Amino acid sequence: MNEGNSGQAARIRLRRRHSSPGAPVDGRDGANYMRDLRLTYLIHDVSRMRRATFDQLMKPLGVTRAQWWVLAFLSRQDGMMQTQLAGVLDVGKASLGALIDRLEESGWVERRADPSDRRARRVYMTRKARGLVREMRRADRAFNGTMLRGISEGERDELVRLLSKIKHAIAQMGASAIETESASSARKGSRAAK
Repeated sequence: MNEGNSGQAARIRLRRRHSSPGAPVDGRDGANYMRDLRLTYLIHDVSRMRRATFDQLMKPLGVTRAQWWVLAFLSRQDGMMQTQLAGVLDVGKASLGALIDRLEESGWVERRADPSDRRARRVYMTRKARGLVREMRRADRAFNGTMLRGISEGERDELVRLLSKIKHAIAQMGASAIETESASSARKGSRAAK
């Protein structure tokens, strides 16, 4: 079997494996499915490759991915409550607490009691962290300039628009899943009470 036939057979097997029962495997629907599958893999790969490359750029600055992620959020909204930060970063409160401990030990952040709720803790960047964020931004600008060099301003605007639509659709799917799960839990609860 030549390479062309082998590749075609592999694509057909992949389509069959990922298609719903009764869904067409060949023709326009199959081609659309393969294109969409390739698109989602590309989005994932670009994100993963960007993070890994950016991690390498940050190494000389002595900051890990988790640390630069926290600092990037704080640079946009300094003084966030630790629980808010955990929610925005989508990490557990305990994990974030340990990370903030390390950032505090490094002199990059400080925790302060919330003036309206002494039990709550707010996280603030230090002067040292602001200098680090400036270095991170310089590295990021150069990195983005290289990464986006072959893409025009108009194409970048269009890409932002399209990726924002995908992000919104995924967020809606997440909200629908939460609503469905809540409704299901409520039904189970009402049946258990009977």
